[in-house]
Amino acid sequence: MEMTRSLTLAPLPATLRPAHAACRRRRRQRGLPFGALFSSLPPSNQQQQQQEMYMRALQPRQDWVGEWVRSNDTLVRGLPILVGGASLLAVLLNRAVSGIAAVSDASSSQSRADILTLALSVTDILAGLVWLSIRPKSISPVVPRGVECKRVGTGVSDSALRELLWTWDSLTTATCCKSLVVVYGGNCVLQIGVAAGSPEDGNAVMVDAQKFMQGSLYRSAMESKKQSYLANLALYPGRTELPFLPSNTQALILQPIGDKGIAAIGGDTIRGFTNLDQAWIAMIADKLDATLSKSGRTAGGKE
Repeated sequence: MEMTRSLTLAPLPATLRPAHAACRRRRRQRGLPFGALFSSLPPSNQQQQQQEMYMRALQPRQDWVGEWVRSNDTLVRGLPILVGGASLLAVLLNRAVSGIAAVSDASSSQSRADILTLALSVTDILAGLVWLSIRPKSISPVVPRGVECKRVGTGVSDSALRELLWTWDSLTTATCCKSLVVVYGGNCVLQIGVAAGSPEDGNAVMVDAQKFMQGSLYRSAMESKKQSYLANLALYPGRTELPFLPSNTQALILQPIGDKGIAAIGGDTIRGFTNLDQAWIAMIADKLDATLSKSGRTAGGKE
């Protein structure tokens, strides 16, 4: 029994002792703290550094040169004039101070260099003048000249009317649309938004559906069965076929609605309808075609 107890309580040889015990002993002897053996940062600091790196990566890089050019547009455009004028003045001053004859001599290398420098200086000056004369035209929305109008064709069902009004609300909210005219089945089923004012009584000009359908704009759009986008309506002579729209309508979309109708959408900004707007309007036209084809319509309208 005593022999067993002595074997149990006897210390283990140094070669069989755990390695971590030796590490703790050496650490106590050297007086090092426990965390000194680990060089890595606490997890919280590492996460904070990673978040800061992600935030810096997500932030857009600041273009100092581009911002300076935009803020000093006139100076940058006139810079070639300054450089060309300074070069021209330097050549003339050098010619006068150096004592060379004013008449150029083809056999003189100095004269040939001066002629080349003068040509480059004049080119810089002309380039600066071109830069100053060409400036991007600012495009801004205009206030349509006309009167507010809301005419619904007789015989339009309640469901079709709700669909048409939803289309109008969506267009005015998401695009630059200010006027909407829907002609379907030979009749004007909706005229809403700003319309041209009549010179006689000042009321909104009514849409003559039959006359509009005989125009080239309507026929070309229906024959192609594709959307027609007039980004700058003032440049098209066919605008005279749209007397019911405000005279200063900037852009126009003619969107066929199936095989029986068309939607004329007027905007207040040149090139105001984006590619996404055009694709979205084409999808709305398909929806309107399915709705209006189920609704009976007759000619005429009411305010």
